[in-house]
Amino acid sequence: MATRHSSEYDHRREALATYFDSTARQAWIDLTSDAKVSGIRATVRAGRDAMRANLLDWLPTDLRRTKVLDAGCGTGSLAVAAACRGAEVTGIDVAAGLVEVARERTPSFIGHGRIHWRSGDMLDPQLGTFAHVVAMDSLIHYQPEDLVDALTQLAQRTTGSILFTFAPRTRLLSAMHEVGKFFPKSDRSPAIVPTAEDDLRERLSRLQGWSIGRTQRISSGFYTSQALELVRHG
Repeated sequence: MATRHSSEYDHRREALATYFDSTARQAWIDLTSDAKVSGIRATVRAGRDAMRANLLDWLPTDLRRTKVLDAGCGTGSLAVAAACRGAEVTGIDVAAGLVEVARERTPSFIGHGRIHWRSGDMLDPQLGTFAHVVAMDSLIHYQPEDLVDALTQLAQRTTGSILFTFAPRTRLLSAMHEVGKFFPKSDRSPAIVPTAEDDLRERLSRLQGWSIGRTQRISSGFYTSQALELVRHG
């Protein structure tokens, strides 16, 4: 089955690949390491660490013989943690440079787990079927309709759960989104799209065979993200 993409999804995905492989590459490498960072970035690092821990808590403790997709793996921290529980992980990201960093950072010993690093589209059906899919902060740059369409496509090849995050529509995020429009395009990072939780839940309620499970919002300085769990039933 061919992957269905909207033109806006494709445009945004290409912008993200360019941004994280050029403008933000070193900053992202530093942010996801132990390197000293500014106060603002330190709050983002702390928020991301807390979100990653939360999503890992939602996965089974024993992941042996379990396939997991880390959709938007970045520099690989979540994929490595899942592999250390025994999972067979596919870590994929649009930014090939970050995937290379993830490959270099992979510990020499990860127990019974395995990691297949890939650069490309997380929605590629050739990646196969997974028990669990995790998309941490990799869908926050897409419009709600594209976000839900991406989840719908992932759901077609997921047998257990999908854990993803979205940017909740708060006053701060909405203000930052509006202010960002005034910057020259060359100076902008790809915009985070604030999403209304009620609207998102209504859209996801139409996803047949799935139900909404746990949710958790993490706020740490300039980092605000909300996790939502989708669980297959029936």
